[in-house]
Amino acid sequence: MRKKAVLGAMAILFLLSSASVSAHPGRTDAKGGHYCRTNCAKWGLEDGEYHYHNGGRSSSQSKSKVPSASSSSKSKKKTTTKTSTRKTPSADYATSSLKVFVNGQAVAFNNTPVIYQSTNLVPLREMAEGMGAAVNLDKDSGTIVVSKDTNSVTMTIGSKTVTYNGETETVSAAPKVIKGVTYVPAQVLARGLGASLEFDSDNHSLMITLP
Repeated sequence: MRKKAVLGAMAILFLLSSASVSAHPGRTDAKGGHYCRTNCAKWGLEDGEYHYHNGGRSSSQSKSKVPSASSSSKSKKKTTTKTSTRKTPSADYATSSLKVFVNGQAVAFNNTPVIYQSTNLVPLREMAEGMGAAVNLDKDSGTIVVSKDTNSVTMTIGSKTVTYNGETETVSAAPKVIKGVTYVPAQVLARGLGASLEFDSDNHSLMITLP
């Protein structure tokens, strides 16, 4: 009789222990169990312990691992810069090695003469000074008047029309402004001031003789 009572008490204890685990709330997975997450000690379990709702526990009693948030990789966009190679337009003039002499004296040029439209152009003011002439330049209209004694020549920047002492003619090249310097045809200036010309092709020299 005492033996039956002991066995009955043990059975009741086993049922109570099993019921505490079985009563743990939560959804079960396909295996019929899940990991403990809430009030685990109350149900006789450890936090994160895998168990079955029929009272059984997993042999490993492993705890679930919360996956770490994956760091989002930033995509680097390669910016390709297209460098457009623009062709620099070639100048419509070239430097000239022309040497100018007035009554045997070389004219000192601070700015190099140029060849424009197959014509030698010389710096206006330096050439006029070398010939002892006066210069009047109207920057608004581009009109140039060079005079000496009773002779004068009138030119306009960008125009091939020239006036010699009141007579108008068309010449081969127009006066031109290059890098802020006004250039005029050497022979036009000499002729307008009543000078004679002689060109030495071997030495590329222009001989001007004033009366």
